[in-house]
Amino acid sequence: MDYNQAKELMKLQQEAQKIQEELSNTHIESEYEGVVVTIDGQLKIVKVDIEDTSLLSNQAKLENAVKEAVNKGMKKAQEIAAERMRGVMGKMGLDIPGM
Repeated sequence: MDYNQAKELMKLQQEAQKIQEELSNTHIESEYEGVVVTIDGQLKIVKVDIEDTSLLSNQAKLENAVKEAVNKGMKKAQEIAAERMRGVMGKMGLDIPGM
């Protein structure tokens, strides 16, 4: 690898790091049957709100609502992260299907 290639790789790594920082500040809300989950762009759960308090007396329904809200939020967060990283990955020559 020559100097210019190394310099370009460092620039791309810095871009990727910047995107990761932006993703940590990107919050995605997902709601399912009275449960609202907030997930950041790095797939970390930031907050869980149970808006429908009747769920508290029905464990199975609450568990299902949390699971579905988290799954919806994770999917959306993954889509957002993939979209933001697509350009950097392409520049690095890493054309990964699904990214």
